[in-house]
Formats: sequence, C-alpha cells, structure tokens
Amino acid sequence: MKISTFILALASTLATAQAAAAAEVKLWRLDCGSVKVKDLSSFSDTYDYAGTSRTLTDSCYLIQHDKEYLMWDTGLPAGLLNAPLNDDAMSPTLAVTLPTQLEKIGVKPADIATVGISHYHFDHIGQAADFPKAKLLMGKGDLDALKSEPLPFGAAPDLLAPWLKNGSPVEAVVGDKDIFGDGSVVMLAMPGHTPGSYALLVRLAKMGAVLLSGDIVHFEEQFKNDGVPPFNTDRAHSLASMDRMQHMAKTLRAVLVVQHDANDIKKLPVFPKSAE
Repeated sequence: MKISTFILALASTLATAQAAAAAEVKLWRLDCGSVKVKDLSSFSDTYDYAGTSRTLTDSCYLIQHDKEYLMWDTGLPAGLLNAPLNDDAMSPTLAVTLPTQLEKIGVKPADIATVGISHYHFDHIGQAADFPKAKLLMGKGDLDALKSEPLPFGAAPDLLAPWLKNGSPVEAVVGDKDIFGDGSVVMLAMPGHTPGSYALLVRLAKMGAVLLSGDIVHFEEQFKNDGVPPFNTDRAHSLASMDRMQHMAKTLRAVLVVQHDANDIKKLPVFPKSAE
C-alpha cells in the first residue's frame, strides 16, 4: 500500500471514530415475548439437546442516535398478547406490546424512523406494522425469500404488509451496512440461519461495543458445540457467521448478547433503563 493511500485510509478511520464518539447513542432492551420449547432437538443437528426443554426470550432493541430512533427486531405478534402456554412443540406468548413499553420512555411509534430486522422469522417481525412509516432495513436474501413459493419455514410476509404491499420505504441490505454513516450502529451480514440474516453492532460511549446476535445462535453454548438448527438454510454459512461473531466480539472486546438467551440479555440494563 502506498503511504498516501495508507494516510487517507487512516484519516477516514479516525474521522469515523470521532463521528461515532460525537453522536449520543443509547440502547434499550425491550421485552418482545417468550417461546417455550418442549424439545430442544430442533435447535441442534448434533444431538446436543435431545429431550431437554427451555424457554427462550424474545427481545427487541431500541437505539437512539442523537434525535433519531431505530428499532432492531419487533418480536412476537400482538395477537399473542397473554396467550396461555401449552404443550405444543413451541409455545409463544407475549406479556406486553412494544408501543406500551415505548410510552414509558416518551417515545411514540411515529418517532421510529427506521426498523432493522435480523431475519424473516415471525418472532422477529411480529409488531413491525406498528411502525408503518419507518424505513425497513432487511437483508436482500430474506426479502427475496419472502416472495418465493412455497414460503420458507417461519416466514410470515403479511406481518410486513406496510413495506411489501403498501409502499412504505424499504431497503434490501447487501453486505454490512453502516446505518448512520459514522460507525456507531452497523448491520452485520451473518447468513446461514436464513439467506439474509443479520446481527447488529452498537458502539456506546460508556459500555463500549455491543453485539446483538439476531439468531446466529439461540443460546450461548451453541458457540462451543457448533450445533446448528436443522431448519437453518445453510449449515456452512451458519458456522462461518458464528465464527465471525465470536472473532468480532474478541477483537472489539464487545458485550455479546444472544437475543434468545435469558442469561445473555441480562448483560444489558432492565427496561426502562438504557445502556449508554
């Protein structure tokens, strides 16, 4: 690399870091439901969890970047509010809706400028339509899959009707996306669980880097045993994404939050407190 090229690259990196430091960034963890799983065999193709059960959390995240708000994932549909748990293979329920939680911190649905979605499964897009004027950011691979026949496992395109049918703004994301252009909030391409699945990097002034996993894994120990859910769309891509996320967490000294893991989400403050 020429010295002049190196200097320009370094200057660009420093400018991005300074811009990120200048922006006020806050992160809230929201309750978006839970899913009781009767048999965890469906979450590992290496037979690690046969015969065991667990309740997975369904978490969503609000990010404030100066005066702009981004919602990351939107959880289970509001139709599951107070749904009773049962003995089905997977039993989802929702205790409180997103608008109700946002009201507690003085944020209205209309204040949400952007909705970022980790992937197309119904438990991550359930309440997206509560923000119909927001711009939707979603992986191109997933958006393309929502137009396919038959629909892939877990997909519910009707939950994204404002964008897929009614013309609200949508961006099909390819590769990593620096959402605000300053490195503070970045969608990270992590395919494998679905064709266009994503994780999210949030850089906070006090807490430092936070990695929100999407569904790269569903609980922390999956990183160690390399177990991949049989319903993932690509095993090799899944393992590569798991490796990338672990490497990034180490390099950035980031707090890695597995969104479905009840123990992991405790790494962030309890709502209505925010991480800063």
